[in-house]
Amino acid sequence: MTLFRTATLDELRLVLDWAAAEGWNPGLDDPEAFFAADPDGFFVAVEDQTPVAAISVVNHTDRFAFLGLYIVLPSHRGQGIGYGLWEHAIAYAGARTIGLDGVPDQQANYAASGFVRAGATTRFEGVVPAALSAEVRASGHSDIPDLIAREADASGVFKGAYLSTWFTDSAQRKTLVAPDGFLTVRACRAGAKVGPLVADDAAAAERLLRHAATLFGERLIVDVPAASTQLSALCGALQMIPGFETARMYRGAAPCAPEAVFAVATLDLG
Repeated sequence: MTLFRTATLDELRLVLDWAAAEGWNPGLDDPEAFFAADPDGFFVAVEDQTPVAAISVVNHTDRFAFLGLYIVLPSHRGQGIGYGLWEHAIAYAGARTIGLDGVPDQQANYAASGFVRAGATTRFEGVVPAALSAEVRASGHSDIPDLIAREADASGVFKGAYLSTWFTDSAQRKTLVAPDGFLTVRACRAGAKVGPLVADDAAAAERLLRHAATLFGERLIVDVPAASTQLSALCGALQMIPGFETARMYRGAAPCAPEAVFAVATLDLG
């Protein structure tokens, strides 16, 4: 018998190990920050007391949730376990709009569940030459409320619980601020991921990226929405290579966000 239930923090750590095995390259300090976003928003399917599938539906506000970390172990695929867990987790969002970033081979399935494509995100990866900038500094606790508000302006969604922890530095995750932008960079299984990034223009974004490359190595990974044309062009100019593309999809009203120099925090929690 398969049991669907809320995951523990230790189980979330296990799920992120699965994600690493799938090539998703999670951050080294992701589990605690993810769990802080919504401790009730992570789910597992369990057989014989062993997790065999996972999904997250994190409620960021009373109107918006984000779905991610949808993984079924290869040994349990094709048995309906994943879809059963999907339905169990989706119910947790209630009447909220739900967003997700869907890989190409799953987009038709998401569309069948009522999700509508609203955009796309491209992953750029490459070596960014490191350069310290006098205009860039490490963030402090007093910066966090402003950073959350600025990210919400760029993304269209307020993510207070998630980003309060995300913007609190850890051993493997740092946030940098400047008068004209900010970013978070975190060490991953391979390289370092940048996100979110919000900047006034491409020049500000480049200063931040080059400074970030001094922290966990010069190989950076950035998930750039299609609407952020300046950031896409900058990544190209820095000879970062575009990789896989996901579709941003919503079930319910899509949030409104201006075109900005912006990179998403993660494809898992939005």
